[in-house]
Amino acid sequence: LTAVLSLRRRDEGEAWLSCRSPGKPTLYGSLTRRGLSTEGVPDIAASEGFVVGEVTKKSILISCPHENVSTKFLAPYTTFCRIHQKSITCLDISSGGGLGVSTSTDGTMKIWQAANGEIRRQLEGHVYDVNCCRFFPSGLVVLSGGMDAQLKIWSAEDASCVVTFKGHKGGILDTAIVDRGRNVLSCSRDGTARLWDCGKSACLGVIADCGSPVNGIAVGTADNSLNLGTPEKAPSEREVGTEGKILLLAREDKKLQGVGLQSRQPVFLFVGSDAFNCCAFLSSTYILAGTQDGNIYQLDVRNTNSPIQVIHRSGAPVLSLLPYRDGFIASQGN
Repeated sequence: LTAVLSLRRRDEGEAWLSCRSPGKPTLYGSLTRRGLSTEGVPDIAASEGFVVGEVTKKSILISCPHENVSTKFLAPYTTFCRIHQKSITCLDISSGGGLGVSTSTDGTMKIWQAANGEIRRQLEGHVYDVNCCRFFPSGLVVLSGGMDAQLKIWSAEDASCVVTFKGHKGGILDTAIVDRGRNVLSCSRDGTARLWDCGKSACLGVIADCGSPVNGIAVGTADNSLNLGTPEKAPSEREVGTEGKILLLAREDKKLQGVGLQSRQPVFLFVGSDAFNCCAFLSSTYILAGTQDGNIYQLDVRNTNSPIQVIHRSGAPVLSLLPYRDGFIASQGN
């Protein structure tokens, strides 16, 4: 475990700094802007114990020599502040990068231009909060799940709701799409994960019944050496693309579970330090999962007895994980 540098804006021209290292007192400091260069780059000074490295218009490199740690802090390139009035709970970008979809505690779900944040459509039809939203691979259709226990499919072109799935007994907390999207998956507070047939708007089966809320799911192609089990009965011909896939379940009862998507058989069960909020595939072998107490676990699906690594930057809940280039992006509730 290494030291962690944090930066928090105080007011115009000032920011708080802190450097936390496990088992040691936290070091505190500040940054002050002294002026601007002729090129418009800020001149920044740090208080004792901290050193300012390269500064550009969009980034500041800060190091703490005492703990041998340095961090680059990036400013956003664009900020869209008119899409929602309150906290954003979920968002996704279409495969082509042209459109965004997001849900908020203001009770709305909106589709917007990713380039400029211009609102294109408002998707209305869920009762109560909408918890999750994502684009299908085509980028023309959106899948959403809400506290009303309904899963809905929408046209991104005209905002019409084309399919509504009913069957869950509690709010839907996450969704996943199988291949091109003829089948989709959902998980719920009711403790189940379900597979749905979009063409006939029917439930193809309960993939897992955990007896504890399932906060997040992810579907991926399993490593060839993994035994996914065999189905007790032949799969319906309406099941498309479930063979060779594993479903990850991030559970409230501190368990991360792997289930054969076609077989419905358990593959592994890993117990973490707190409720699991989210999970993701890095590859067919490596997976990630994040907990409420701030741990990110990296596991090998072929042997989940002990994690490859546990990353702990702060005690704030890990809320989402996304593979990115050779690593991943994590968001935390701080």
